[in-house]
Amino acid sequence: MLKHFRFHHIGYATDSIAAFSAEYIRGEYKMNEEFIDNIQRVKICFLHKKDNPTIELVEPLDEKSSINKIIKKNGVCPYHICYETDDINADFDLMCQLGYTPLFRPVKAAAFENRLICYFYKKEIGFVELLNSKMEVK
Repeated sequence: MLKHFRFHHIGYATDSIAAFSAEYIRGEYKMNEEFIDNIQRVKICFLHKKDNPTIELVEPLDEKSSINKIIKKNGVCPYHICYETDDINADFDLMCQLGYTPLFRPVKAAAFENRLICYFYKKEIGFVELLNSKMEVK
């Protein structure tokens, strides 16, 4: 991945945050509060453990959620890696130049205090999420 990107988390698609998180809580991960993202039609929470990667759990809110396709095809699984960047708009263009297909332009995400996120896909890499490091000021 680009050298100025910073690893942020790995995202898991799950049909039950409660069931999935129980395994990690037994392993001493701590669970954050759950967030509803009405744009993506998902419920999200994060699991944290010192000196371990952060895990994002993504559960569909309803049958309209795009995460359903991933769960139906692969079951519960890791499905994206998130990187933090200081300029999501410039990096959006850069990722497109590098052959990544954008799923949508940067949008505010409730789970990240309304910081901007966007997703890309590349066959050789899979799904990549970008997270802007700063709140957008307008």
